[in-house]
Formats: sequence, structure tokens, C-alpha cells
Amino acid sequence: SLQMRLLLFSLLLPLAGADLFTAIADMTKMLGSEADISTEIDRYIASEQARLDRLKKFADEYSTRNAEAADVGPEFVTNPINAYLLIKRLTSEWGEVEKIMKQNEAPLFINNITQRRIENDIKFPKEEDLSGAATALLRLQDTYKLDTHDLADGKIMSDKVGEEMSAHDCFEVGRSAYNNRDYYHTLMWMQEAMIKLEKEEPQTVEESEILEYLAYSLYQQGNVRRALSLTQRLVKIAPTHPRAKGNVKWYEDMLDGKEMEGEIPPVINKRTDNDGIPERDAYEALCRGEAEPMDPAEEKKLHCYLKRDRPFLKLAPIKVEILRHDPLAVLFKEIISEHEISVIKDLATPRLRRATVQNSVTGELETASYRISKSAWLKGEEHPVIERVNQRIDLMTNLEMETAEELQIANYGLGGHYDPHYDFARKEEKNAFKSLGTGNRIATVLFYMSQPERGGATVFNTLGTAVFPTKLDALFWYNLKRNGEGDLRTRHAACPVLLGVKWVSNKWIHEKGQEFRRPCGLTEDAHERYVGDLEHNE
Repeated sequence: SLQMRLLLFSLLLPLAGADLFTAIADMTKMLGSEADISTEIDRYIASEQARLDRLKKFADEYSTRNAEAADVGPEFVTNPINAYLLIKRLTSEWGEVEKIMKQNEAPLFINNITQRRIENDIKFPKEEDLSGAATALLRLQDTYKLDTHDLADGKIMSDKVGEEMSAHDCFEVGRSAYNNRDYYHTLMWMQEAMIKLEKEEPQTVEESEILEYLAYSLYQQGNVRRALSLTQRLVKIAPTHPRAKGNVKWYEDMLDGKEMEGEIPPVINKRTDNDGIPERDAYEALCRGEAEPMDPAEEKKLHCYLKRDRPFLKLAPIKVEILRHDPLAVLFKEIISEHEISVIKDLATPRLRRATVQNSVTGELETASYRISKSAWLKGEEHPVIERVNQRIDLMTNLEMETAEELQIANYGLGGHYDPHYDFARKEEKNAFKSLGTGNRIATVLFYMSQPERGGATVFNTLGTAVFPTKLDALFWYNLKRNGEGDLRTRHAACPVLLGVKWVSNKWIHEKGQEFRRPCGLTEDAHERYVGDLEHNE
């Protein structure tokens, strides 16, 4: 009833939390929520003397799924298919349960679930999370060239990693793409929904629903004739459909008698990117590990060494691997401990909020679809471990930490990524970092606090290099040249996480206070051969 719907909505509204899909740390909290639903539904059924068999079926399904998830553990949500299906169940299927729970005692049991979620700090996903999870699947599909049919069968790169999708699951992914005017993926997933539908009994979605989206996507791809054919079928199987007959007339008028003879053109699905990223293809290739081989002469210059240029480091040298000389990029090996990572994650997790970017015009912070993660900031005085890490960064880089930003911790969500960007402010971004009064970002240190099973690389598009996360290591590079100019070659990106969890922490180091730590070079193109080793700088 409407009264019951309003009551359920009012009870669950305080727990609804969009942006759950932007961090795996939040997703893991949802795993137990299906068990809570199962328990309360079982109690509700008992109180009603097994009144409705259908409700019992839902409870059994929740229990089975929860048992499967419990066997896998928190890793259950680290692959995007399980995560998408979990969010889908907790957004779509709960609505079906709500319809069944109509009698007077239902509010009591719903309230029990609500209270338990409040006590355990478990947020309920919203439609935005379902859309975000679907969009993440599509991003992963494009970046890693994943087959639609494999994904729908619960496979990633031929490995069975998740549940098989139903026709309705595929339909919802396609519908999400349609709502974003992404007709390339709409067509792909609606076709897969039709394939699934043919094998289903009972069917999870009406063929008429799929046909309308499928036809319009074909029209958007320029195949009006096939769009007309599918819409004519829609009229045949659903004669009372509110738009079908009008759409048939619209497509017929569009063709105006042309191209009406002969065979219907085949489906040709064309991907058209309009996301403002000119190097999209190169970026995705790097994410897949398809970097061009390095020049052999340059590769010979790469090596590892022990950094001993500070008094403390004479006793405890730091292991450094040079990844690239110009511009310099190095990997500090085993530079952070498991204990330190655990402390940092424990401190950061309660504070994780949707990561923001700086508006290049206003300088204000805002969320963006091209950065999917949650972050938190930690100060040195909050815990000895944070202060110790800050001091270590000084030893690693030989740069002043007093003007550096706080340590930022990030946990990436479903398909979590950060599209190509610069860490430093370019000349036209006059308001960036103005409030800090510490100048531009001279360098970046990026600690890898986990190692995703697949994906999650840090890639430098212009340079054609990719660094895949290795736990306990830290990547370092200079954003500014020795003369203070921004180095445009440092444009980089965080590739989507395909499988697993990605935790990183980073330190953005600023110009102020570096006058003697990293002075200007004698020539315009002066650059370092080693981190902080001024004697050998070129």
C-alpha cells in the first residue's frame, strides 16, 4: 500500500548513502546487510504463520547469497560484477520485498533492520549507487577490452569471478548507459539482455522493455531501418505500448520510402568518445600494460641504488629503483611497513569522503565523474605513525615538509580511477593553491598501501610509461622543472581497478621552502639524475 511505502521510505531514508560505489571500504560494510534482511524476514514470516511463500523465497535467497559472500570474505565485493549485483539487489529487490510486507507488523521488522544498520553504521545504497556501479562496469569493459558476454556470464578475462547476470541485470546496465546518452553501451547490453531472455524461465524482464531501448540505440547509431523493424515487432507483441506506434511512424517518415527495400543493414556499433580526453586510446592501452618498449640506450641507464646522502641514512639506507631519468621518476622500495599501513587505514576509514578536484576557474573543490575514490587527510600530530611517515618523506626526497600538504589517503571504489591530469597548477589556473600560500606543487610521493589483483596502474600518457602498484613501495616524481616551470610530461592517470582493492596515500610537496633543498639549475633544461643528489644533477 502507499502508506506502507511511505513508512518504509521514511525509515530507510536516514540510512541511504549515495557514493557507496566510490570506495570499496564502504562496500564491504554492506555484505552483512543481506544477512540482517534474511533474519528479520524469517521472524516476520514466523509471526504471520508463514503467510506468504513468496516472502520466504526472498529470505532463502538472501541467506544463500550471504553464505556465498561469507565464504569468499571481504574480497567478495572487490570484483565489479559481484559488487554491481549486490548493489542491484539492495536497490531493486528490496522494493519487491517491501510490496509483500503489507500487514500491520511489517513496520516493526523493518524498524529492526533500520536500527541494526544504525548500530553497525551500514548505509543503504541509492539509485545513484546502482547507476555508478553500472557505469563502473562499462568503464572497465572499455579500458580492459572485456567481452560483454563474458561479463554477463560472471567472467573477467576468461576467469570465473562472479555470479551470472540475468536478463534484467543486463537490461539495467544498458538502461544506465542510455540515461547517460551512451548508446554504444546501451546497444551492447540490450543485445546481451535479449540473448539472456531467450534462455530464461521465468523471464526477469519483458521483451517489450528491451526492444524500445534497443531500437532507439540503433537509430542513434544510424541504423534507422533496423530500428523500425524492432519497433514494428514491439507493436506486435505489445499493441497497447504508449509510444510504439508513434515511433513506427517517426522512423517511417525519417526513411521517407528510402532504403525500405532489400536486406536490413547489419548492426554496426560505433564507439564515439566525447569526454574531453584526447589521449583516451593511449591511456587505456597503458592501463592494459601495452606500453611501447623503452629505447635500449635509455633502458641501460636504469638501475637501483641505496640512498645514503643523509646522516640517518648511513645506518638505514633507502632502496631506490630509477624508473625513468628525464623527467626523473623513482620507486622507493619497501618504504612503508604493514603496521604503518594498518594504522593509516584505521585512522582514515571513518573519515573517507568522496574525493574532490580543484575547479580550474574558481579554485574551489568539487566532485567529478573522472575521479572515483574516497579520501581522507591526516595530520602529523594526530598519530606518531603519520609524523614518522612525514619525516621519512623528507629523508626520501630531501625536500622540505613544512609547506607540504597533509597526508592524503585514498580508497578506490568500483572501477575506481582518476582520468589524466596534472598535479601542479598551470599558468592559467591562477587561483589554485592561492589560499595555501605555499606556491605550486613541486613533487608528488605516492605510497602503494595495497596491490590490486588486476588494474590500478599509475600511467604517464605523454611518456608512455605505466607503474603497476607494488605494496609497501612509493612512487616519486617532480611536477616542476628546476626552473620552476610545470613539466607537462608529468600528465598522469590512475587506471580503473579491475579486481581487488586499491589503497594509496600521497604527499603533495610545495615550492615554498625548497630554495636551498632544490635550487635552480645552471641551465634552462637542468634536471636530476638522482633524487635530491645535487652533486650529480645535470
